[in-house]
Amino acid sequence: MPRSAELLGAVDVYFRALHTCDVELLDSVFHPASSLFDGDEGTITVDPYPAWREVVANRPSPASVGQDRDDEIIVVDWLSDTAAMVRVRLRVLDSIFVDQLSFVDGPDGWRIVAKAWHLESIIASPLP
Repeated sequence: MPRSAELLGAVDVYFRALHTCDVELLDSVFHPASSLFDGDEGTITVDPYPAWREVVANRPSPASVGQDRDDEIIVVDWLSDTAAMVRVRLRVLDSIFVDQLSFVDGPDGWRIVAKAWHLESIIASPLP
């Protein structure tokens, strides 16, 4: 039986971490060897987690500018009791992203082992 509550808790940690730019929270949900993938520019860009972590650590957080959390789970696809794909949509400052998160449940709980992301839109209106 899949452990839905634990997986959804890990997704919530991901949302909270990006809303506050809390890299310690990110560390608790990303596997240290994970990578992030993007194809929006016509080529595949691959960022190792530690490099992307630094980007998050050095940008203003949505929370710091008064932006409310704006995130949702679109779909959870169970591959097995210990592996799932979760597609989410979230706002980070003026950008709306759709992320495909590959989770694996291991000794440290549910961890993101890969992330493919897409910039869905940019909001032209001022924050929040």
